[in-house]
Amino acid sequence: MAAGEMIINGASYRVSANQTILDVATENGIRIPTLCHLKGASSTGTCGICVVAVEDRAELVPACTTPAANNMVVLTESKRVVAARKQTLSRLLSSGNHNCAIGSSAEKDWAAFQVSTFSNEGEEALCPAWGDCRLQDLAYQYQVAGGIGRKGDPLSFPRPVTNIPMIVRDFSRCIRCGRCVKACNEIQVNGAIRFDFPDIDTDGAFSGEYPAVDENCVYCGECVQACPVGALVDKKARYQLRTLETQTIRTTCPYCGVGCQQLLHVREGKIVKVTGVEDAQPNKGRLCVKGRFGYDFIYSPERLTDPLIKDNGVFRKASWDEALDLVANTIKKIIAEDGPSAVAGVSCARSINEDSYQMQKLFRSVFKTNNIDHCART
Repeated sequence: MAAGEMIINGASYRVSANQTILDVATENGIRIPTLCHLKGASSTGTCGICVVAVEDRAELVPACTTPAANNMVVLTESKRVVAARKQTLSRLLSSGNHNCAIGSSAEKDWAAFQVSTFSNEGEEALCPAWGDCRLQDLAYQYQVAGGIGRKGDPLSFPRPVTNIPMIVRDFSRCIRCGRCVKACNEIQVNGAIRFDFPDIDTDGAFSGEYPAVDENCVYCGECVQACPVGALVDKKARYQLRTLETQTIRTTCPYCGVGCQQLLHVREGKIVKVTGVEDAQPNKGRLCVKGRFGYDFIYSPERLTDPLIKDNGVFRKASWDEALDLVANTIKKIIAEDGPSAVAGVSCARSINEDSYQMQKLFRSVFKTNNIDHCART
């Protein structure tokens, strides 16, 4: 049900019930920068980047949490708005180890910046999210320098967590936007990350704790995909690539029949990272631990590339025709001697639904047995 119309940057746009200013702007192709906002999750207005000016209101308001209203007049890039965003960016850049402006030298020699983890003895010369960071993008867009506040005092941050599977947590780069919390609790609904959203004190600094992960974590990596900076990164891809150096190929996850859509990040013909396709059905960016991190088996030297038949206790390579003939003849022999109940089938959970359907149809209609299952038991 329509709630009226509002004006954004001089143009009129229809407003529907329960929409925020950000919803209306996004729906009509008007870009309002965000850091803490996560599509599909509730908004918190924590970061302060999406502020806009509303006529007859003394203070700037966050677009992600302010309801759109009939006859509302909004400016998204006024001088006042831009000045406020620059101030917020400067504060964020100075709140941690955010060396976003190091790009010019990094372009010249990427290998020189593949260095050890941030520690009490020093700092990383280059952020692992360099070139794929929303904070860096906004710093360049608004021409804001920073990263000089607590950067020189590594003892003021908790030590990075590098001893857990799949994910590296670097507190020195966390801006406490809460996107990882929302991704875990509202998108994947794992409830593994707890966080009291921080307030901003009179000095413009964040108060409150860093997000904490508990034993419910299943390492799905949704928090990594949601993180807008280098605070949460893929452990296997860390310092191995920059997104701009890879080719992305959309495909379907091979692990089960759900059909989750993936983006393979490929460099020199090899998969180096996997992310979920944000707006694609059925997963809308979500992936499980297998889908996001379980691609190494492709390159294992132990991976079978030919059918094997065991002769006298020893496996030998065989052609597909020989292997399939052996299976078919063996099944027919067992049924002839002991009846249909003597055979059973297990359909691979990585198969597409159509293949699993054909498998059960084969056993029920041709072999005349209901002994059919699939392997998605763990």
